[in-house]
Amino acid sequence: MLNPWRLRLLSQLDSLGTVRAVAQAANLSASSVSQQLAVLEAETRTQLLERTGRRVRLTPAGLILARRARAILDHMGTVEAELRGLGGEPAGLVRLGAFQSAIHSLCVPAVTRLAGSHPHLDITLHELEPHESMRALRVGDADIIITTTDFVEQPLGPDIDIVPLATDPIVLVLPPDRGARGPADLAAYADEPWAFDTPKSYMANLATRLCRESGFEPRIVCRFSNYMMALQHVEAGLSITLLPGLAIDPRYRVTTRELTSPVTRTITAVIRRGAPPRAAVNVVLDALRRHGDLPGTTGPIED
Repeated sequence: MLNPWRLRLLSQLDSLGTVRAVAQAANLSASSVSQQLAVLEAETRTQLLERTGRRVRLTPAGLILARRARAILDHMGTVEAELRGLGGEPAGLVRLGAFQSAIHSLCVPAVTRLAGSHPHLDITLHELEPHESMRALRVGDADIIITTTDFVEQPLGPDIDIVPLATDPIVLVLPPDRGARGPADLAAYADEPWAFDTPKSYMANLATRLCRESGFEPRIVCRFSNYMMALQHVEAGLSITLLPGLAIDPRYRVTTRELTSPVTRTITAVIRRGAPPRAAVNVVLDALRRHGDLPGTTGPIED
């Protein structure tokens, strides 16, 4: 009998590429992952792995099993959900990953509504920025992610389905005493101190590109992975920043200005293509689409 947990480790190795990356994702040691994969080889009586130097890669048989494993694990989740919802009520676990500003604006309201209308749903929320969420979806650690199609560092590919949700503008955020009106030309802020997101994140890459396109290298005085901390820093007059409209919390006294060359991000829900249809996943997607008007966005988007 094949062990589902070991199948997931093998599938993650196919997606993540190294035992070390699998160990990090599974919160295990690399030696534990290697031991479990060796047990899986013994269970299947098939060589699934081969060494190339200091690295391990999947054999042709390992690739076949790793890719079939995704379908097996998806099907097991579907069966479990069906058993829990024999009365026709959507039921079971749905793992929802979303970037920071979508958590409070999209996910929490949707989960709150569903808790009242579908009490047998078990929805877990995970904060995942765009550079993390696509990988989590592909390795089976998330059933739905909310991300942006504008993050070119994470290609979308033919293995996913996209559900558009809204369009969110990128705005310049200034201290409250900087009350200029009208669109902002970034070139006018070349000498300012800037607050940026963490390196390689969606907003850090986008802000760097926009500043360079405006003819200057930003002087970065702080980096925050939390938008609330960035807003507090700007509110104190210590920096300026670029943020998505959804990230602007009205509790902070800041001034926002659109850009002279408008920039937007398309907010989407994403699921794995080919995964067995699940009523629980579909009802969560429907709740996310019915978010109504979000502050600062032009959503919702209709098909």
